[in-house]
Amino acid sequence: MMKLSTQKIAEIADGKLSLLTGAEMVRSVEFDSRLVTPGSLFVPLKGARDGHDFIATAFLSGAVATFSERAIDAPHILVTNALSAFQALARYVLDHARPTVIAVTGSNGKTTTKDMIAAVLSEKFVTYKTQGNHNNEIGLPYTILHMPRATEKLVLEMGMDHPGDIDFLSALAEPDFAVITLIGEAHLEFMGSREAIAKGKMGITKGLHGELVAPADPLIERFIPENLEITRFGDGAELHITKLIEHKDRLSFEVSFLDATLTVPVPGKYNATNAMLAAYVGMRYGVPDSQIKHALAHVSLTKNRTEWLKAANGADILSDVYNANPTAMRLILETFQAIPRNKNGRKMAVLADMLELGVTAPELHAAVADSITALDGIYLYGPLMAQLAARLPHVQHFETLEQLTKAVVADLAPDDQLLVKGSNGMKLSELILQLTEK
Repeated sequence: MMKLSTQKIAEIADGKLSLLTGAEMVRSVEFDSRLVTPGSLFVPLKGARDGHDFIATAFLSGAVATFSERAIDAPHILVTNALSAFQALARYVLDHARPTVIAVTGSNGKTTTKDMIAAVLSEKFVTYKTQGNHNNEIGLPYTILHMPRATEKLVLEMGMDHPGDIDFLSALAEPDFAVITLIGEAHLEFMGSREAIAKGKMGITKGLHGELVAPADPLIERFIPENLEITRFGDGAELHITKLIEHKDRLSFEVSFLDATLTVPVPGKYNATNAMLAAYVGMRYGVPDSQIKHALAHVSLTKNRTEWLKAANGADILSDVYNANPTAMRLILETFQAIPRNKNGRKMAVLADMLELGVTAPELHAAVADSITALDGIYLYGPLMAQLAARLPHVQHFETLEQLTKAVVADLAPDDQLLVKGSNGMKLSELILQLTEK
């Protein structure tokens, strides 16, 4: 970030200097005391622990100052609310750095689409993106404050757990361009209905000063503001995919707005949609077709998204263990079952609970049965997956990760293909580790 004096930061945050001259220069901002380096401003946020408890540790690591919501015996800027001060500082930096801001949200695919958009824009511009899943009221300002000073394009992922989350993030970031990848069922527990999810996702228009790209989904129509520039994608829409060919580890396809065949090194036809969105953003910002093709062909995605791995015994594992909801579960099952079997091998699946679906969770889990057509073996894990087990004959259901792991490790053969899918909270990454460790 740009260097700022403690005096300037106090003005931005509407704070008061204490034990500071105002001339001290801040070179970075951190809310994790373990990441503080000399010249950092520490932001003590309140979560499972109160960040104020780590102020002393931050100074031992070289912090030059800290925000504080109470008077302390250390150089600090006294503020009413440390998080609000943190966000105000991010807004100031954004106003003065003035990168083009591209915002991305959606029930599925937002992180992959964010990665792909950044890859495409990086072909022509100095580009920075949300790191990992720093996509909330803390992560988004943190991303802004950590972008390089020369950043020309800033790609911000916006996550939603509750109504109003996206409105707030959009108002803070004031995007120049926005993308909604999908209106799905993620976070039904907190949102209540797909209509409420659509309204929440359309909150991305709150601070938008340019074009919105959104799915051709009737649910969003009532939430479209007047005079919004909107481009829709999907079957029959302005932006659509043609000539899609699915391979085990890649996709090739054409899109309606480019005269080129695109390839992405990831499976799953839904990733063709994510790549199409990235290609469209690139085209709108003048990235040549050849560079769009190159970027997508070599894109590197955030860890724990859909990826093929090798088990220690040679079996193929399609791992998709970062998150899960009914739409994502259906899509990955379609992709996995369409892939040709290995010679003499079986096609197996580990499916774990999809979390945060609220009162509809039992029926949504049971409905996964409609997407299972070509599997030789199924391992179900978690209390909600008992609903699916009741609809399927000859499946194994496990209540603990230990029981599941023991069964899968014992049963998996070298020529098998295994899909592993479930919400991050089910900790299927531990099963993946057991299967792949030699």
